[in-house]
This record gives sequence, C-alpha cells and structure tokens, in this order.
Amino acid sequence: MSVGVTRLVGRTDELRTLARTLTATRDGGGRAVFLVGEPGIGKSRLVAAARDLAAAVGTVVLHGRSGVVGPAIPLRPLREALLSVTGVLPPDDLTALGPYRPALARLVPDWAVVDPPGNPPDHDLLALAEGVLRLTGLAGRDRGSLLVLEDLHDADGGTLAVLDYLVDNVGRQPTTLLGTLRAEAGPALDLVRAAARRGACRLVELGPLDPDDVRRLAGARLDAHPDELPQPALDLLWAGSGGNPGSAEDTLDELVGAGVLRSTPTGWRVGRGDADGPAALPALTRPVDRLDPPERESLLLGATIGPVFPLAVLRQATGRSHREIHDDLGDATAARFVRPDGPEPDRYRFVHPLLAGALLARLEPAERRRLARRAADAVTAAHPGLPGPHCRTAADLWLRAGDPAAAGHLLAEAGRRAVDQGAAGEAVDLLDRARDLLADADAVRRATVLETLIRALTEAGAVDRALGHAAALADLADQLDPRHRARLHTALAWAATTAGLTGDAARHVDLARALLGPDATAPDTAPVDVVAAHLTAGSGGADHVTRAEAAARQAETAAVAAGLPAVAWRAGLLLGELTRPRDPAEATAHLNRAWSVAVRQHVPVWEIHSLVRLGDDDALRTGDLERLERAHRTAARAGAQHARHEAETRLALHAVLQGQFAAADLLTERVLTAASRHRLPRAARYALLLRATAAAHQGRHRAMTDALIEFRRHGGDADRYASWIHGLARVFAALLREDRPRASHESHRATRADREHPTVCPIAGRHGLDLLLRALTGADDDAHAPDQAGRLRWNEQFRLFARAVRQGRAGRGDEATDAVRQALRVAAPYPVARHLGLRLVGEAALTDGWGEPAEWLRAAEDHFHGSDVPAVAAACRSLLRRAGSRPLQRRAGVEEIPAALRVAGVTPREYEVLLLLAGRLSNREIADRLHLSARTVEKHVASLIAKTGQPDRIAVGRLAATGVPPGAAAQV
Repeated sequence: MSVGVTRLVGRTDELRTLARTLTATRDGGGRAVFLVGEPGIGKSRLVAAARDLAAAVGTVVLHGRSGVVGPAIPLRPLREALLSVTGVLPPDDLTALGPYRPALARLVPDWAVVDPPGNPPDHDLLALAEGVLRLTGLAGRDRGSLLVLEDLHDADGGTLAVLDYLVDNVGRQPTTLLGTLRAEAGPALDLVRAAARRGACRLVELGPLDPDDVRRLAGARLDAHPDELPQPALDLLWAGSGGNPGSAEDTLDELVGAGVLRSTPTGWRVGRGDADGPAALPALTRPVDRLDPPERESLLLGATIGPVFPLAVLRQATGRSHREIHDDLGDATAARFVRPDGPEPDRYRFVHPLLAGALLARLEPAERRRLARRAADAVTAAHPGLPGPHCRTAADLWLRAGDPAAAGHLLAEAGRRAVDQGAAGEAVDLLDRARDLLADADAVRRATVLETLIRALTEAGAVDRALGHAAALADLADQLDPRHRARLHTALAWAATTAGLTGDAARHVDLARALLGPDATAPDTAPVDVVAAHLTAGSGGADHVTRAEAAARQAETAAVAAGLPAVAWRAGLLLGELTRPRDPAEATAHLNRAWSVAVRQHVPVWEIHSLVRLGDDDALRTGDLERLERAHRTAARAGAQHARHEAETRLALHAVLQGQFAAADLLTERVLTAASRHRLPRAARYALLLRATAAAHQGRHRAMTDALIEFRRHGGDADRYASWIHGLARVFAALLREDRPRASHESHRATRADREHPTVCPIAGRHGLDLLLRALTGADDDAHAPDQAGRLRWNEQFRLFARAVRQGRAGRGDEATDAVRQALRVAAPYPVARHLGLRLVGEAALTDGWGEPAEWLRAAEDHFHGSDVPAVAAACRSLLRRAGSRPLQRRAGVEEIPAALRVAGVTPREYEVLLLLAGRLSNREIADRLHLSARTVEKHVASLIAKTGQPDRIAVGRLAATGVPPGAAAQV
C-alpha cells in the first residue's frame, strides 16, 4: 500500500515566527529570516508553508535556490527569483528601476536596453544588489513581497555578496527575505551567523521533532489516527530518523515497502516482513553512519550478540573500559537507536529487534562471521562455564561464525540443562538442533545427545516421538559398546513405562539386560532394575507389589553404593508409592529421601516430581492440597508436561474426594486431551477411572458405567483396578441409590480384590468405608482394628463412624456421640463422604437410641437435596419422620420461608397465611385474598399456632417480621 504526502507537522513556533514576519512586512517593515538545519529537517516544508501564507494575502513571492546538479551557475538563486516574476511585472515597473535595470539585465536578459557588458567588475555587484532590493520593493509595493533563497550553503560568492547587502538593507521596504541553508561550516553559515549577531536577521535553527510529532507525521502520511499506530513501528521510525522528518518519511516508506508495517482491515499492524527485509532497509541504519568508528564497532558487536546485549561482553570483545563503552553507546542512545535494558545500565537493547538484523545486513558475510567469532569468544570469557542463557547465546554465535560443531556441543549442553530444569519443550528444540549440527560427530557424542533427547521427550509427554528414536539407536549400534547401547534402551524403556506402554517397555528392558549380559555389575544393572520395578508394580500380577518393592530396594542400595543419583531418586519415588498402604510414615520417609537426592543434585525437574508425590502424600494424610497445587503450578510454569499430568491426575482424585466436581472434570479433560494427543494409555485409563469415580460420587450411575466402558475400551484391566472400581466408584454409586445390599457386595469385592491383588491405592475401602459398612451389618471381626493406612484422613473418617456405630450398639452412647463428632472434624474436607456417613450413622443412632440422629439426618438431607441426589435425601426425610421430627419442606416456594419456620415445618401456603395475619386480616379476608375457603384458612391458622408454639393468631402474625419464634434461636 502506498503512503501519502505528509503535511507540516510540529514547527508551530517556527511557523508563528514566519507569520509575524510576513505581517510586519505588509505593514512596511522588511526583515531577513534564515532557517538552518540538517538535510531533511523540514526547511523546505517551512518555506512552502510561508509561501502559502504569503499567497493567501496576495504577497508577491520571488523564489530561487542554489543548485548542485550540473555545472555551477553564478548567481543562480537570484536569477530564478527574478525570473519567477518576469511575467507579472508591468513595463512601468522596469522603467522605474532606472539605472539599476542594466545591472538586473545580467540576471534577466529580457530586461536589457542595450547589450550587457561581458564581465563587469566586482563593484558592479553592489549595483546588482541594490537593483534586486528595489525590484522586490516594486513587486510588493501594495501587499509586500517574499524573497525566498534556498540551499544557500551551495551558493557562489557573488550570490553571498548580494545576500550580505540585502540582509543589511531589506528593512527599508516591505520585503521579507527568507533563506535556508544547512548547519554545515562554510561561508554561507558564517555570513548568516555574523548578521544574526549584529541583529540584522533572525536565525531559526531547526532541531529534530519530538516522538509525539513523529507519531503525528506517521499518522498523516499513512492516513491513520496517530494513536492507532503500533508502538513497535514508531520505535523503529524514531530509531531510523532520530526525529528528522525527511528521514522519518524515508524510513516509513521502507517499513511499508518491506512489509514490516502492514495495512489490515483492523488498522496498521507490525508484521515480520520479507525474509530479506533487513537488507532492504538502509534508512533504518542511516544514523549509524554518523557515529565514530569505535561507536560503530560497539553497536555492531551488540547487534551480533542479539537485540539485547550485555556490556560485560562488549568490554571483553573490545578491550575498552566500562566508561568508554557507555560513551560509545551515548550517541546511539540519544538517537533512541538503543536504550538501557532496566534500571541498571549493565545491558542495552535495540529499540526494536529488527534494527540489529538491519545493521548486520549491511556487512559482508565474512565480516559478520568475524564479528560472531569475536562475540562468541567474549561471551565465553565473560561468563565462565556459560551458565543460564549464555550457553545458547554462545552456540548461536558459533553457528553464525561458521563452526557448527562447536554450536552443536553447546546446544546439547543447553538441552541437557533445560530438561533438568523441567523445560522439556525447550530442551527438545535445543537437542533436535544439536543432533542436526552434530550429524558428522563421533557415535558416542551423537548417542549422548540422543539419550538426552529421549529424556526430554519423555518429560514433554511426547513418548511416541521418544520411541520413534529406536531406529536411530539401531543406526548407531555397530559404533557403540554394549553398555552405551543398554543405556539408550533403558531410556526408551523408561519413556514407555511412563506412558503405560508395557509391551514396549518390557521389550527395551529385555534388550538392555541382554546387552549387559549375565556378568554385569550391580551399578550397570541398577538403572534397568529400577525401570523393571516400575513395570512390575503396574503389572497387577500375583505378589507384584512385593516383588516390585524388593526390586526397588535392591536398585536403591546399588545406586547409593555406586553413586547413581537418578536411580536412587526413581527408586525412592516408587518405594513411597508401594509402602503407603502398609505404612504411610515409611512412604513419606522414602519420598523425602528422594526429594533430598533431587535437591543435592540440583535437578529441578526431579524436585518437581518429588513435590508432586509429597503433595499427594500431604493430601492423603491430612487433606491439605497446598503442596500438590504448588507443585502443579511449578511444573506448568517450567514446561515439565509429564510432571504436570501426574499432578493433575492426583489433584483430580482429591477434587473428587473433596466434592469439587467441576475442578475434577476440568483436570480430567485436560489429562485425556494430552493422553489422546501423545498416545499415553496409562494417563487415559487413569483419567477415565477418575471420571467414573466423579460420576459415582454424584450419584450419576449411567455416567459412571459409560466411563468404565471407555476405561476398558482404552485397555484398562478391570482385575488390576478392581479394588478402585468396586471400592471407590461402584460402592458409592450404590449407596447414593440407597441400594445397601449392592453397596455391601461391591465393598466385599473391593476388599477381596485388594487382598488377593494388592494395589498402591490405600483408600479404596478395605481400610475405611468397608469398616463402616461391616459395622452397620453387625459383622464382628478384626476388620475394624486400626492399622497404619487407616490413619489416612479419608479412611479415618469412616473408621471413626464405624466406631460410633459399634459403641452405640453396645450401649455406650456418649462414646458413640463423641466418635461421630471426631469423624465430622476429620471429614470436613470431604462433603459427600461426610454427609453419607451422617446418613448411615444417623439411622444406626435412631435404631439404637443414642446421639442426635435428627440433627445428623437433617444435615444429610439438606446436602443431598442440594446435590440432586434424591434417593438419599428421601431416605433422610423418611428417617426424620420416623424420629418424630418434621423434615424440611421441599415444595416450590419453600426457599422463601425463614429457616427457623422451615425447621418448625411451616408449609409455603401456611407462610402465605402468616404474612397476611401480620396485617390483622380476618379469616374471611385472608380467604378472599388467597382464593380459599374460610374453613381452610382456619385450619392453616390453627396449624401455625401449633407449629410455632404461639398463643394466638396475633402472635403468629408478629413472626412475619423476623421469622423466629421466641426462644427459637436457643433451640436451633
């Protein structure tokens, strides 16, 4: 899209000066004004504005300028000025010039009376100057004249001699002399400054526009509102122009032409521009040409380092002091080409990243490579060990310096650090680049990069891609020793294990063991053993937990002895999971030990995984989710997708247990989406189990069944997860349908499955809910004896409810009631389980005659009614009637009844009568208002008196103000 012509922007004071001068000229007093400034600063625009002002009031304009194209023409600006009015001067005016007409004929031959002499002597210039002065007076005798002489810095000596005379004498007549010249040393500037010092002229020095004026200039040229233009484009415009309007226009044209600034249906937007855009934008870097060589070198080295560059590297690359570097960047900063990056001027940044590329595009390729080598050496020297981002910076510089091998080594190291930090996606990108650059490196180096890449892909959740690198391993097989190949197969086995691809995992474990051979040492086999232990733990076979625990302990012992922290860490996490059902305290100790390994080794991604497990441990023991939520946020922020998904599945489970079903659905859907995208069957199966459990805890039996069908369709093993399916899902679905026989059956199946095929899920019933159900049926065995897993908060609430049932049945009502109170405190985070416990215990208390069954059943009824679980709510209401307590009304309009009156059993129709009683209406009047019979109203009034305990209808009417009968607050 083309850009338009720019009107005069800014220069308000200068334009006002010219307007006042022209006004004074018309009043008879002449004046000389000179505009001085660099090229493009706006001298010609002000001249054009002055001419417009003059033309508007009829002032005669004489205009000429010095030329630099072709042979020099003596007195050129004066010739052009006189020739510009030859057609409008009447013959009488020429006659009035008298003896000065021959002198002017030197400039305008048509005015000659006789042939002009060949080469007049210098003193004839005085006659010429007076003639020009008189001619401008004659031309403007009615409305004044404006004599414009432009580009006087290129004027010849004769012109300057005439100009000197005009400046001193133009005040005698109604003439404004307006001259322009550059701020360059020379005779013209000397003449003007001398005249200004003696008060013979007005000198106007034009400086750069300010940023707001540049914004307005761009808006005018692009035909857009200035405030709608993108700031990055304005930064570029300022950097390329320094406030010079002419340069700003050139830069703006280039930005539009290169596609950096694009017109869209929603306005002007900054785009990336063409691939070769920086090379096609010389206007952007024109200010650099004005810098001294040291300043230019510093700027070029900064551009080589990047859009943001540290002074420490520049000092190392140039050998100059901190002060000298600051001085080098001073002019570029003043021109707003670069600026300090932050409050402390230790780093600078280009005002736009495109500027660095545009600067380098001016250089020859060999020069760019030389600068890149200097910068790479400087970065390495300034930052020993290349910590943090310096490693990637140095790699990029070596690549631009033409050394791909050096760049590849550094990118591989940066990728290793990134995966350790948990930045898995970033690590994958770095390691992919490193592999390409090291394609010709030795096999050991390539295999090391491949192993790190597999780790990164595993942490990124891209297990498919990780396993796809098995082909690359085959290509390297003949060039690697068996131990190194075994390491790569172990990495692939771990990737498959995290995804739940047990077949792939087992195959790579077998290959690794075959490569190591039967005589392998414990340090060699420990990495494989700990992966195999994870596989065994998830197999679901007979004694799989015992075998997995033994293998993990063996691997941990070997790892500690051989100094293999990664193996010790993985073994500790697994032992924490495996020992929790038996001894939660031991499990916590294992997890803390794994976390300590991560901290000592300074591997943040291990710390994140450890914190996920420890946060889950907190939630199981105390119900506190703070550490687990913090670990989830840390994993998401770092980009550790595997750890993030692990945290999300655990958070989803605890959200279900704590009745936060919307949050659980969101987390489960997120895990399912990731599992589908990256082929993670283990995560998908776990998420579907969570979906089924959430549905069961909401009484949505069909949704639970559908989720379990999907679970099996995704390869879920119903036998392996039997304790979960029956003890955490189906049993709750049955209880919320008031199907007690089915609930007992499901609980029995869960308990039997857990005993026959132990799992690492300690809250599926055997240690908790099953105790309560057995207590309700009167089963008398040792199942209620407290164990370690029963101390987990979810289990403990049911253990306490079960104790209350047994104590109450034994006639120890006070102990039973106290056990219920303890259970309610423990069950505070778990609303569904808490109120289900109240419903079950309330019935037992009602039957055995202890505790506060009405209060407990009413709380349960209110919860399940609000949760849309009608079967349990109806059962609670039935039990309340059996207890002789009126259940709360649940018909339409009941919400409007004050709570105290609802508890008293007041119906919506009775409440309407009560409100009318407050107005002292009779039964007949109330009947007419409500379209009832007087007899019906009489019955409602009698019922109200009985339910509220008031002495008469007037006292009942007074309840309309508060809804609380006297003494009711104490009862409630």
